[in-house]
Amino acid sequence: MDIIEYIGSVLTDFSNPKKRVFLGYLFLTVLIALVWLIAVRRSSFKLALQQIFDRKILFSRSAKADYKIFLINRVFTMFISPLLVTQLAIATALYYALHDIAFLQRGVFSDAPIGVIVALFTVTIFILDDFTKYLLHRWMHHWPLLWAIHKTHHSAETLTPITVYRTHPLEGILFSLRSAVAQGTTMAVFLFLFGSAVDLYTVLGVNVMSFVFHVTGSNLRHSHISIQYWPWLEHILISPAQHQVHHSIARKHHDKNFGVALAIWDWVFGSLYLSRRDEDLKFGLQPSEAHPSRLMDIYLRPFVDITRILRRRFGRLRDAVERRSLRND
Repeated sequence: MDIIEYIGSVLTDFSNPKKRVFLGYLFLTVLIALVWLIAVRRSSFKLALQQIFDRKILFSRSAKADYKIFLINRVFTMFISPLLVTQLAIATALYYALHDIAFLQRGVFSDAPIGVIVALFTVTIFILDDFTKYLLHRWMHHWPLLWAIHKTHHSAETLTPITVYRTHPLEGILFSLRSAVAQGTTMAVFLFLFGSAVDLYTVLGVNVMSFVFHVTGSNLRHSHISIQYWPWLEHILISPAQHQVHHSIARKHHDKNFGVALAIWDWVFGSLYLSRRDEDLKFGLQPSEAHPSRLMDIYLRPFVDITRILRRRFGRLRDAVERRSLRND
């Protein structure tokens, strides 16, 4: 692979409609932010552009770290992805396993109208994918070992669309496996029950529901443009402002708004926080956990924290065993 091909492979996400930072989505992100600032916040066109392309945000130390992490993680992905289990492997294994379940009949719904099958599969795979993202995201905040990994993402002190890539490679592996399990399971069940008519409604090769999510400003969730929805809609969909609240270090925002596209999960499980106009937010980690936006800290700190947590856990276990031994003596 020559240098041109290498650079192209690293930057391929910007030309891939399945990725959030596809150039078309980024253009619409700017357009939506521009309309919001002019129509809702009553900014002039010039001031709106200055706010969107604020150099203090886009070229902050934190943002520069995001750009470097993006490039480094793309290289990691190129090497790690072929080693991970794929959704096709899971789908194939589960599909044949379903044949061994006596009370299940293959193709029982295969006579359903094709349009119904495709619509049901499109909606189901989007909802299940979003729900598993919510679950894993919530676990990453509640389980210390996972938080040691996930706090790399929350170490960002300014938010840009590239902040979505500010993740430790270990988190990337976990979310890739989540995707493979969620999507592979859905594919297997639908193919078994509905037959070969199973397909997706797509736009540019993307699930139509994911496409709508991206063209309506998914990139604004990691940005300094705080766009709110009506309160009733923020019970259903996560607004950009709600996700920015999730990144806030304020105590009242702690463990809120874990959802990616749908806010329903936060509503049902009690982690929903509705955005408020002009709420002052500070991003990053708590002072006790904060560390500089240096690549060495970002990539190695999780391993240090995981080691510390395991030593503490094993130390407590050892002490408990010793106390029990003394009592028995």
